[in-house]
Amino acid sequence: MAYATAHHEEDHDEHDEGITVMGFWLFLVTDCILFGALFATYAVLVNHTASGLTGKEFFEVPGFVSETFILLTSSFTSGLAVLSMHKGKIKPLIGWLIVTLLLGMCFVGLEIHEFQTMVHEGATISTSAFFTAFYTLVSTHGLHVSVGIIWMISITIQLKRYGITSVTKRKVTIISLYWHFLDAVWIFLYTVVYLMGVM
Repeated sequence: MAYATAHHEEDHDEHDEGITVMGFWLFLVTDCILFGALFATYAVLVNHTASGLTGKEFFEVPGFVSETFILLTSSFTSGLAVLSMHKGKIKPLIGWLIVTLLLGMCFVGLEIHEFQTMVHEGATISTSAFFTAFYTLVSTHGLHVSVGIIWMISITIQLKRYGITSVTKRKVTIISLYWHFLDAVWIFLYTVVYLMGVM
């Protein structure tokens, strides 16, 4: 009887895990649609500068290279966190997650600084349709990174309290996939917006 109960609970946990993972993939699909729409909008409005300021005058490639390097590095450290988790090493897992979220904070901080500099020089979200599309696209990605940072802090706290369990393993795996997704979006964004913008 006890064996049957335990087996039923295990099946129930696996069912819940399957629903959670499926929900996450659905979320990523909707996010892909969201970013796809924002990229399409940007492509349509990129030349609508109201005969004024353009991205070429404001985009500083070296600064955005720094942001790209930081985000790529954070993606690598999140991978190291997952590797540590599979090895059952809780301290390196927490350590790499902390490094990842700190890098994420640096990324967001640099992005906010870039926005402040551009606004100070006269390029606000209402300057033209181009800048409206630009700020909307880039800030949406930045907001997603900020959500990921908060999410990662929450998971780190849970790991410290409960250690590596089936639940925390799933959460670490999901946040790592989410982080890699944001990294991929940024590479595309960097290429389409910044590199093409300065050409």
